[in-house]
Amino acid sequence: MKAQRVFPCADAHCDFLYGMQNYGYDIRSCTGNQTMSLERMQKGNVKLQLFAAWVDMLLKVNPLSQCLGMIDAYYRMLEANPVFVPFTKGFDPNGEKIATLLTVEGGEAIEGSVENLRMLYKLGVRAMTLTWNDVNSLAYPATKKSRHGLSALGREVVKEMCRIGMAVDLAHLGDAGIDDVLETATRPVFASHTNARSVHNHPRCMQDAHIKAIADMGGVIGINFYYKQLVNEKNCSIHDVLRHIEHVINIGGIDCCAIGSDYDGMNRCPVGLEDSSKLQGIAAGLSELGLSDEDIDKVMYRNMANYVGKFTD
Repeated sequence: MKAQRVFPCADAHCDFLYGMQNYGYDIRSCTGNQTMSLERMQKGNVKLQLFAAWVDMLLKVNPLSQCLGMIDAYYRMLEANPVFVPFTKGFDPNGEKIATLLTVEGGEAIEGSVENLRMLYKLGVRAMTLTWNDVNSLAYPATKKSRHGLSALGREVVKEMCRIGMAVDLAHLGDAGIDDVLETATRPVFASHTNARSVHNHPRCMQDAHIKAIADMGGVIGINFYYKQLVNEKNCSIHDVLRHIEHVINIGGIDCCAIGSDYDGMNRCPVGLEDSSKLQGIAAGLSELGLSDEDIDKVMYRNMANYVGKFTD
């Protein structure tokens, strides 16, 4: 497959910062199991990359300290690579620069404190998931299949995130928690890396009703590439990603669907999407499905850029 033209691409989630902090990853080269690299991003025409600071509860380092270490890694990466710039509303994806945005994966990072949340915002964090795969003081994750949603503190944190201008990321959150966020949030929310449950029945995939609710409030959903959330088997390909994209578009409309790869956060990538250099294959596949160039541009870049623009200067 070959797209009619090369589209700018926005990727709503990667775990490179964890690798940089814990395994010595360098964005200018690839070592070990590293997937993300500047060269691969440039080949795929990535123009907006959200970098997540993922809090690993198996480490003996407290969550906030982990988060601060990855935030430091993020700024060291920007300082060493001037091609990266913080995303702003006026960013031009047709230039040579690559825009970046700092996010947090796992509400454990704030250690139960809205004061810590506000400090992370001042350090440049513009989005946060309330959970990863563990129950915490804010909410229950999708993996627990619980009827419990947000705690009282979780609701307070959602309200504060909306007030200060930090996007609420629904990825990893359980169904009841998503309901609670949709009831509580005063700004559009999004899911940085999730898929459609009607296509593949997995708790980390989103119900159609939630897809539509997010779309109706002006949010977006980034389709991820992790095989367990795409298909029932280990073997998957770009075509499985396209199936989820097509479904989300059918349910939520063309303005709500985006890409959230989860590169460097998984041990197996779909055939045809092994790294960022292959992202134009999604554009080609959408063209094969009959989407116009304007609509392909929305899925590949514009939808996510427009959404995060609501939370940046």
